[in-house]
Amino acid sequence: MSTKRTAHIISHTHWDREWYLPYEKHHVRLVKLVDTLLDKMDQDPNYRSFFLDGQTIILEDYLQVRPDQKDRLTKFIQDGRILIGPWYILQDAFLTSGEANVRNMQIGHQDAKKYGDVSKIGYFPDTFGLVGQTPQLMQQSGITNALFGRGVKPTGFNNTVSDGDYESSFSELLWEGPDGSQVLGILFANWYSNGNEIPVDREEAKSYWERKLADAEKYASTGELLFMNGCDHQPVQLDLPEAIQAARELYPDTNFVHSNFIDYLQAVQRSLKHELSTVKGELRSQRTDGWSTLVNTASARVYLKQMNQQGQAMLEKVAEPLAAFAHVLEVGEKYPHHLFTYAWKTLMQNHPHDSICGCSVDEVHREMVTRFEKSRHVAEAIVDDSKRAIAEAIDTSSFAQAGESALPVVVFNTTGWERTGVVSIELDALRLYFRDGYTLEEASSFAKAADLTGRSLVDALGNVVACTFEDLGLQFGYDLPDDKFRQPYMCRRVKLTFEAEKVPALGLKTYAWVKREDEIVDSSLLVGDRELENESLKILIEDNGSFTLTDKKNGRSYRDLGVYENTGDIGNEYMYKQPDGETPLTTQGLAAQIRVLKDTPYQASIEIVHDWEIPASAGELLEEEQRDLIYYPHRKAQRSAHMVPMQIRTIVSLSRGGKGVEIESSFNNQAKDHRLRMLFPSDLNTQVHRVDSMFEIPQRDNTPTAEWENPSNTQHQQAFIDVSEAEAGLVVANLGLNEYEVLRDGRNTIAVTLLRAVGELGDWGLFPTPEAQCLGEHTVRMTIIPDNGEGEQYGAYEQAYQFQIPWTLCQTGIHSGRIATTYAPFRWEGDKMAFSSMKMNEGTGDLLLRWYNMSSQNTELKLNSNIPLYTFYKSTIMEVHGPSIEADAGGQMSLPTGPCEIVTIGIQR
Repeated sequence: MSTKRTAHIISHTHWDREWYLPYEKHHVRLVKLVDTLLDKMDQDPNYRSFFLDGQTIILEDYLQVRPDQKDRLTKFIQDGRILIGPWYILQDAFLTSGEANVRNMQIGHQDAKKYGDVSKIGYFPDTFGLVGQTPQLMQQSGITNALFGRGVKPTGFNNTVSDGDYESSFSELLWEGPDGSQVLGILFANWYSNGNEIPVDREEAKSYWERKLADAEKYASTGELLFMNGCDHQPVQLDLPEAIQAARELYPDTNFVHSNFIDYLQAVQRSLKHELSTVKGELRSQRTDGWSTLVNTASARVYLKQMNQQGQAMLEKVAEPLAAFAHVLEVGEKYPHHLFTYAWKTLMQNHPHDSICGCSVDEVHREMVTRFEKSRHVAEAIVDDSKRAIAEAIDTSSFAQAGESALPVVVFNTTGWERTGVVSIELDALRLYFRDGYTLEEASSFAKAADLTGRSLVDALGNVVACTFEDLGLQFGYDLPDDKFRQPYMCRRVKLTFEAEKVPALGLKTYAWVKREDEIVDSSLLVGDRELENESLKILIEDNGSFTLTDKKNGRSYRDLGVYENTGDIGNEYMYKQPDGETPLTTQGLAAQIRVLKDTPYQASIEIVHDWEIPASAGELLEEEQRDLIYYPHRKAQRSAHMVPMQIRTIVSLSRGGKGVEIESSFNNQAKDHRLRMLFPSDLNTQVHRVDSMFEIPQRDNTPTAEWENPSNTQHQQAFIDVSEAEAGLVVANLGLNEYEVLRDGRNTIAVTLLRAVGELGDWGLFPTPEAQCLGEHTVRMTIIPDNGEGEQYGAYEQAYQFQIPWTLCQTGIHSGRIATTYAPFRWEGDKMAFSSMKMNEGTGDLLLRWYNMSSQNTELKLNSNIPLYTFYKSTIMEVHGPSIEADAGGQMSLPTGPCEIVTIGIQR
């Protein structure tokens, strides 16, 4: 350690937009803070720099109330005294999708550039762990560093270390992603407030700096010491220049500077002498006692996670590709960049860790529900416009031979793979507009009298498709034309449900409901009243409502699937704590009511009902322990002896072409202080498992490290978890159920959390959150997919990803067009590659498509275009124009792809 020290004092405030106060109360404080900062910078040139928390939304929030201050704010940004960006918001890493993180970086850069330079700082001050692909995402954003507060335990200078995956010799380290990308990592080993409220008084300052300098030197690898002058919602320290001068006088051998991250990082790079530890992959605090990882925020207020999954999927996997499809085919719809930016911003306002993690006061999460709905409504409007424009350009004239009453139906597959699945659409079989002179009575009478008998669903080749028809009766509707007043009508509406087969990736397939009576060969997926079977799978429902799943391809059976487990939870929104000595309740020994719910040629479903009783809440001691601020691992409360009913309705479904069994579970929660999970024993011999994360499927250990003391080892997931051995595996995919655990029960059981009900926020005080008890109706969905032990090769991961994405359907008319009835604008191939997004770039008008390599092996991406184009080029997540990629004579490009590489292809037209 050099004897010459530099103390880099970086002023900042970590601005949680909403947390222990509702958004607007924090908002008022933010306006005061920025007003004060601008005044201070005007008055005192010695107050040199302030870091605005790495998120440009602070600018929006401030200027929403103080638009008159924009010029002053812009001046200090352009002068380099206020540093902004690179993010739009500081998002949680594990609970937001890869594409949401990309949009966050893109929009943060776009907004920052309107004011001045973007701070190329990979800033994650309080993120609850970090995903393994972060170094690659930083490098593709032009950022070579990452500053973070959680996930790694440093050892400290001169201590003996064993250099492992989650250990660092110093607060400075090299962080390496699974693709080999590296960034300089800076751990806030003494937290991002270690230079907060620096004293001016000499005696106080001497005591302060003796402690603070020693703490920083304990972990630092150089004499460049970092002191973060700020904390959560920290006001500006107005006497900081005087405090720095006092420190200089007390410690003349130390260079105290009012610094910034750019200068600090450059100084560290110049001064590095020690070999830094290389930390690889995810940063999840696994080398700790396991009590303070905050992982159980993945199950706090599950309804928020479900809404987020739906909102992300609608934007990135449905609205963006459909809008891009409509734009590049020039069918009358321009790509609505402005609407996408608005919808993404609205959604991302729910993505900060205290928001999406469900660990704030109730008022915060009520407002989040509204934001989710607002963003989704915009996405749905874009989808409606795009799908209609595309549908109107399809040549449906081949259906005209079935007569004028033929009703074409377009099925869109916006996933990256060919898709087969059960779909439903509501059709207007007859529509009568009031503009045509019908009275309400006449329109209603004609619509009711319409003859809907003798009809069949056919594909474009005239083949009859098995279909269920439901008459929904008389319905009121309206059109909202772009060039006319609203157009109301009465109609006779029907619902069609059928299995759409082999709809091309990123493409469409057209059917029609026609006047034609055909005999459908009666078939069923039911074998008796408790067994379902198709070509791939067999499912047997047991007396207790669990089921045995057999993979007919390899003969492997998985038994006792779908048992429910219930335990007490005396923790908080951040962390789960089971009462000491409690034995979990399960439905293992509970008889269930079982009946056939649906039996069609394309799908069958069995309903399972459990009438269960669980404790009503924790005992009275919990409230006393909460008031006394007893740290949750030390609480002694038990569950109440009073019981309340919990009826759980489970629907197990299998479709004709299905590769997995779908589960829908619904219940009315009237209990407090508890956790509900569904269990899937795998009985597979493995010490590790794989799990979907951001642009990656990392491998994790089933057993935690020796330092881990928490009896619970719950972890984060996004789309799925996979437990596999050689030649057999079980993938459990979910919709917005982000917490799982692989139990150490001798069966490698996959436990998925469906609900966690708690009554307080937790952290630094008592903040009651009665709405976090999540009382009321809940519905969750999963699909269970067996495989051969190689999910990315076998197609199990493909099925799990497709499960995340809703089908899109559209009614259209009989007309000519230049799009075929079965069509896709692109065809691609890539062993172990996963498709991620298709969108337009606002600045260039280029089309951007993104994939990532799910494996740690090299592979190749091949892409063919069915639309006119000029050139392919390789890009980054920031959509910059990179090297051109030559296509062969057939128009196909090929691109070698490295292990775990995120690949973005630009198409210039």
